[in-house]
Amino acid sequence: MKTIINNSLNPRYNLALEEYVLKYLQTDEDFVLLWQNENSVIIGRNQNTIEEVNNKYVKSHNVNVVRRITGGGAVYHDLGNLNFSFITKSARDGVNNYRKFIDPVVAALNSFGVPAEFSGRNDIVVEGMKISGNAQAYHKSKMLHHGTILLNADLTMIFNVLDVKPDKIASKGIKSNRARVTNIMPYLKEPVTMEQFKDRLLKYLLGSEDISRHVYMLTSVDKIKINELMESKYNTWAWNYGQSPAFEIERNGRYEGGGISIRLNVDDGVINSIRIFGDFLGVEDISGLEKKLVGTKFDASAVIEKLNDINLDDYLLKITPQDLVECLFK
Repeated sequence: MKTIINNSLNPRYNLALEEYVLKYLQTDEDFVLLWQNENSVIIGRNQNTIEEVNNKYVKSHNVNVVRRITGGGAVYHDLGNLNFSFITKSARDGVNNYRKFIDPVVAALNSFGVPAEFSGRNDIVVEGMKISGNAQAYHKSKMLHHGTILLNADLTMIFNVLDVKPDKIASKGIKSNRARVTNIMPYLKEPVTMEQFKDRLLKYLLGSEDISRHVYMLTSVDKIKINELMESKYNTWAWNYGQSPAFEIERNGRYEGGGISIRLNVDDGVINSIRIFGDFLGVEDISGLEKKLVGTKFDASAVIEKLNDINLDDYLLKITPQDLVECLFK
């Protein structure tokens, strides 16, 4: 078993590294990786990003939003959370066999004094509360299994960034299951830093006290290709938002110019159809504004850019572009 020492806190780079090792690194070695992300919401492959995150909160608090290649629900990462990844060249017996990869992690936590146990479909729990969620992806003859470990994460942030309160969203995306969560720090035999915890866990999973013997050093070519993958995929709106399944959304708001009710269909992250209702005033037929917004990315900056080229008072008297965007993305 090999490992790659990855000190990056950039979720876009870290997810690109995982995918690179899974799909493109030419080796027969199995890998276990431990890594951390700065404040981030990591979206499941089949989820509707808009539905999963508190958009206003993540923007005001500079929280990254990045989609991963595995399924499952949205999770929050910060520096109090440790991620682990197994990337193995194994038979398909690992597919959907979560215990194969979770049991060694549970055993490690138990050895540290944490009464962790496997639970449900893909979780690790302590006293009935979730401390780890796991997901998988399979590519040709290789398997990626990754999961989280809440060591000392900011649980308040978890609730805030994933606390979505839309007026109404009807989506074909896979919705997250909001479970009760906790940190494992109170259960450890003795307090540890994240670096100490990482070191102990990695030694346990490698079955060796000498980590250096198991380190794979990324080549300059590896690094170039990982960065290319990060830029072309994980750094793009198209992947992180545009890959969302089709959904319908309804928003309502009241402003100086009157009340508005917006109903729209979004497909592949782009407004496919939109209707605007309300008791507002305007000299132009509202259908003209609706037509102008069709084809616009469902993104606050894209919508405001489109509205800045329109005399909105003609359609919605005394309702500003900022009002309309606030209504759509509150």
